[in-house]
Parts: sequence; structure tokens; C-alpha cells
Amino acid sequence: MTERTPLPGVPAPTDWRGAMHQRRMAKRYAAERRFRRLGLAAVLLSAGFLIMLLVSMLAGGLNGFVQTQIVLPIDFPATHLAVDAAKLRGPAADLALAAADLTGATDAAAIAAYGPGGETLISDGAWTRVRDQLKADPSLLGKRVRLWVPAADRIDIAAKREGAPADEAIVARLTHTHAITTSFNLFFLTGSDSTDPTMVGIWGALKGSLFTMLVTLLIAFPVGLFSALYLEEYAPRNRWTDLIEVSINNLAAVPSIIFGLLGLAVFLNTFHLPRSAPIVGGLTLALMTMPVIVIASRNAIKAVPPSIREAAFGIGASPVQVVFHHVLPLAMPGILTGTIIGMARALGETAPLLMIGMRAFITAPPGGLRDPATVLPVQIFLWSDQINRGFVEKTSAAILVLLVFLLAMNGVAIYLRNRFESRS
Repeated sequence: MTERTPLPGVPAPTDWRGAMHQRRMAKRYAAERRFRRLGLAAVLLSAGFLIMLLVSMLAGGLNGFVQTQIVLPIDFPATHLAVDAAKLRGPAADLALAAADLTGATDAAAIAAYGPGGETLISDGAWTRVRDQLKADPSLLGKRVRLWVPAADRIDIAAKREGAPADEAIVARLTHTHAITTSFNLFFLTGSDSTDPTMVGIWGALKGSLFTMLVTLLIAFPVGLFSALYLEEYAPRNRWTDLIEVSINNLAAVPSIIFGLLGLAVFLNTFHLPRSAPIVGGLTLALMTMPVIVIASRNAIKAVPPSIREAAFGIGASPVQVVFHHVLPLAMPGILTGTIIGMARALGETAPLLMIGMRAFITAPPGGLRDPATVLPVQIFLWSDQINRGFVEKTSAAILVLLVFLLAMNGVAIYLRNRFESRS
């Protein structure tokens, strides 16, 4: 075999110091630098959009956690409320106060303190704060006191420098007399829905989301996990298994509103479960989340090296012991990753829950899985549809609560995943 002689002026193929190879290497390194810059630009662009989203949500939502209050002098003996102070110390306090005209007494006190139209300076639900003060201290019925009550919606907006000039002038006058103040709105985190934006709370929707996610997790995770174990470890490879796999992959791509229609037809119309209840919402979201968990779990189980199974069988482990003592612990981080994705998708869903009636006006937090309830995404949707300006900042504040809830839920799941990774 004769060695081929390179042509004159053309470097040998192995001559990396030649001009041709140097140009090729320079082009390769330049392409790598461009690819690295493109990747960095994509990351910075994504981070920029995320920061923009968070800044816009914080700018619009932080005011939702602040409430404006106006001092209300009330001479309770002069109001002639038909309330016995002794009854306010027992379980009949709510009934006794319900018979009293607290709304009229509150409006009259506002007019006496701030002149004609004074009742428009306080919230329509200000009487509820007066009621709560009386329940906490029945001795107030015999005194003249100064109580802090929520300001009207327009006064609250003006106090945050976003209202009309006339309302801002009223706020300036009240500030001069120390009759107005702003403070953290604890009621927003402990109350429920209301028609008055100054009296709305997020706790009812948050509790409904907790119950709904609990039902979703308790159904979707074990069913999805055991389905994946059976399909990957025990199911025979035949036409029926292939059909099931294709069906699961298709269900993962079905629009969420279809699952809402399924929940409406099966859980409400067939099994007659209570409408707008966390149990129905959880079952509906479990159907939507299950295919995602099955697919992620199967991929995680498939990623376990076959040598693990062979070694376990070699030391005398049974098939069940191989799966639950060796395969499942190693696959659990991937399974939990799929569960995080599925649960995060379920937490932000609105369309399927609207189909099963979870858009009702709920004024009290649910006490159980069968009580009427709403969830955070639906509550945000309902508030965003209101024409009152006061609901704008409440919508942004509710979005912040939803993000915190999502981060907390994902944080717990990531912690559990890291624990399994460290053990494996």
C-alpha cells in the first residue's frame, strides 16, 4: 500500500498547524461563542420577563394588603340599641346583635362626626367592625367610644394617591385632624368574599384551594404511581397495553375544560355530589393530573439501571421487594418531579372548576370537603371581572397569595425529592 503524497501547497490532513485547519478551528470556536452568548441571552431574557412580572404584581398588589381606616366616634347610650349587654357574653350574641340596627347607628355616628354625607366616608361593612367590637367588649354599650372602621372604597383609593382630586382633598382634611390612618389589612388574609372591596378576604378561597389540592394529591398520586408501576414492571406487552399507553399520552394533552365537562357529567349529574365542593373539584383535577404523573413515573422507573434489578434478584429478593426496596426509592425523585408539575398545573386551573360550579359567591370559608367553596384562581377571575376599582389591587394581591402558595407547595415537594435523592 503506497502512501498518498499531498498536493503541493495543500497541508496534510493531520497538519493541525496549517492555515486551513486554523481557519476551521477559528470558525468552530466562534460558533461555540455565539451559541454560548445566545444561551446566556435567552436566560437573561427569561429572567427579565420574570422580574417584570414580579415587579408589576408587587406594584399592583402590595396596596391590597393595606387598609385605610377612619375614626368613628359613637355614643352608644344615645343610639338606643335594643341590645342587652348580658346577652353579648353568651352564645346568643350574634342573634342579639342581628336584631339591632347597627347599620343605622353607624351611619348616624358618621353623619354626626363628619356632617351630611359622612356615611359615604365609611365602608358599607363598617357596621361589622362595630359588631365585632361589641362582642369583644359588651361594656361599650354604656360608653362613648372612638372606633376605627374601614374607609369607603373611594377614600381608600384616594389615601393611596390614586383617587379623584375631591376625594384626595377629603383625605387631606381627615389627615390634618388625625381621623384617618393606614395599616396592614389582616382581614384580607382571614376573611372571605364580599361585594365591598374594602371588606373582601382571601382565606375562604385559600382554604378551598387547600382542600381541593389535598383531594387531588390523595387520589392522583397513588393511582398514578401504582398505574406506572404496573405498566412498567408487570403488564404484559400486547395490544391492550399499547392501547392504554396511547390513551394515557393522549389524556395528558387533552384541554382542561374537557375534564371539567367530564366532572360535570360524572360527579354532579351521575353521582349527585354537592356542587361547588372541594371534593368534586379535587376529583376533577385528579383526573386531569393523573396522566402527567403516570408518564413522569414511568420514565423515572424506566431510568433505573437494569443492573439494580439484576443485583437484587441475585441476592434472593422477590419481585415485590425489588420494586419497592430498590426500584421505587431510586425512581422517587423523578416521580416527585412529575408530581410537582402536575400539581402546579392543577393549582392554576380555572376552566374545569368553572364547569363544576366553583364560581359561586362564597361568604364563609368551607368547613369540610362537601361544603361550598371556591379556589384562588377562580376568586382571582371573579374579582378581575368586577368594575369597581377597589377590586383591581385585591386581584393583584390575590395573585401574590397564589404565587406564595405555589412556591410553598413546590418547596415542600422539592424538599422531599432532595431527601429521596440523598438516601438513594
